[in-house]
Amino acid sequence: MSLMAQGNIIADRIISPIQDFNESDDNEPLSDLLKRYSKEIRSRVMLINKDGMVISDSYDVLTGQKIDHLEVQEALEGRSNARLHNLKKYGRTIYVAVPVFLEGEIHGVVLISSSVEEIYGNITRTMKRFGLLSGLSVIITGFISFIFAKVISLPIEKLTDRINKMYQGNLEQKVEITGNDELSNLGTAFNLMTTKLALVEQQRKDFVANVSHELKTPLSAIKLLSESLLHQDQADVSTYREFLKDIDSEVDRLNKIIENLLRLVDLGKNSLELDYQVTYVNYLIENLIRSLKPLADKKSISISFIENEKIQIKLDQIKIQQALTNIISNGIKYTPEGGKVLVSLYSEYEDIVIKIEDNGIGIPKESLPHIFERFYRVDKARARSTGGTGLGLSISQQIIGLHQGSIHVESELGKGTVFYIRLPKSVVRGS
Repeated sequence: MSLMAQGNIIADRIISPIQDFNESDDNEPLSDLLKRYSKEIRSRVMLINKDGMVISDSYDVLTGQKIDHLEVQEALEGRSNARLHNLKKYGRTIYVAVPVFLEGEIHGVVLISSSVEEIYGNITRTMKRFGLLSGLSVIITGFISFIFAKVISLPIEKLTDRINKMYQGNLEQKVEITGNDELSNLGTAFNLMTTKLALVEQQRKDFVANVSHELKTPLSAIKLLSESLLHQDQADVSTYREFLKDIDSEVDRLNKIIENLLRLVDLGKNSLELDYQVTYVNYLIENLIRSLKPLADKKSISISFIENEKIQIKLDQIKIQQALTNIISNGIKYTPEGGKVLVSLYSEYEDIVIKIEDNGIGIPKESLPHIFERFYRVDKARARSTGGTGLGLSISQQIIGLHQGSIHVESELGKGTVFYIRLPKSVVRGS
């Protein structure tokens, strides 16, 4: 508790004794009271009357003497105050003066003096210890930092070296991982990144090689056909027509490949915005089947639509129609004459499901994981004979993925294939 508060407490408690005090009476009870308070607060306590005379001094030194300290004068004017003095004998000492009020009038002053040298000494010793500890901490911290710098800098240097090698084009870089700290987490992330980059680079190379091959095949055929025509000095019109028909077919194939490649580039753009519109999926499928029916009729294939309910959701009509066209037309292409293609529409939990099944030639089990890869063909010779580019299913998968949906395929060789397309009933923006 502060000396000012102690002074106020003593001033309140001493009102009754001072009221009954008479200068001719024995001063011993009042002196004992002040000495008891002095021991409690470990400070010197004096009671001074309104004339500035010391009535009682807990140290029994200034009793009966007059004190004209500024603190006493201000207290006699009714203002409690405290000041720090630097005394030759006692060192730094604080004086606290509190007026004693009796029936609204000032009858005296309680003056407390307390040496603060011990406090300053404690502060000085604490500061010295703090300085010593700070210096020791700096030394220890510096030593630990030096050790850790060596431990940490070595893996960072290795990581930097691997990054520089990656910058030079060597993507197959790995760093050794030890421990389970932040650096090991960084190393793990780096290894994952390099693995992903190497995979992407390999995919890019494969894609370029596939595109080159796909474009080269029809170009080679066109060149061969045109050279054959040029080397025939005399040929009838029917021969020219036959060769030109083959060239026209190869040109159409080239155009189809280029259109699909441009479509893939468009679908791969991060900034691509889907044109969501409220769509009756039933009507969309009906219109699509109507447009593909002539293709099915050429092979006497039955194509039908089973709708269990009317379904209305938001989607990009043009792109979903494109995805479904690729899958349904594949079912028609790879189903023998007299076969059937069945499209079903129904709800399942929070999704709608479009099921496309045929009783065609089916897909080998080992080929199922790869059918959505670009330029992948189960049977290359058969695909070229039907005009396939190996891009249709990849495009369909990307479109469905952009709609936050999924596509799953089941097939058995010689029995047919079933595609399950799931689309969410509600669109989650920004996904």
